[in-house]
Parts: sequence; structure tokens; C-alpha cells
Amino acid sequence: MAKILVVTQAPAADAKVFEVPYESQADLCWYEMPHAQQAEGDAVWCFVDHASLATFSIFRVKYASQADLKTFKVKYREQAGWRTVRHPLNGSLA
Repeated sequence: MAKILVVTQAPAADAKVFEVPYESQADLCWYEMPHAQQAEGDAVWCFVDHASLATFSIFRVKYASQADLKTFKVKYREQAGWRTVRHPLNGSLA
């Protein structure tokens, strides 16, 4: 279950993330659910407010070149998933 905590400092994050403008540019397309128990795998996220609830923490960066992971938020759950299948973070967000 991908319970994501957004942190304010890069050293505290598991990964630096950049939100790309187009799905074709993403390593991972994600879908947001409102409740933690609905989060699933790496691609169906629920944002949490406390580190003790999180399975993965991210720091948002300004430029794609700074990112460990390029993401794109999709409109439908069925669209969520890895686009770069052999990405080093595949399987580690949940």
C-alpha cells in the first residue's frame, strides 16, 4: 500500500520526485485514493500526514534532472502503473 508522506527537506525523503506534464514522460503514473486502506501497490497512493503512517516519503523537486522518479497523476485508477518497468524504485513504494 503506497501511503505517501511529502517532506519539506530532500535528505528526509526516500526519493526526489518530479511531476511531469505528460504521461509519456513518466516513470510511474499514480492515482490518488482518499483513504489509506485503499492504497494499493506502488501506483495507487494515499497521502498521509505523519511519518509513522507512511510507507514511502517524497520530496518534490523543481526540475526533472533533479528527480529520482518522474511521476504523472492519472484520472482513472486503471491507468495507474509503472511505465519504466525496470526502474530502481519499482516495488519499493508500497
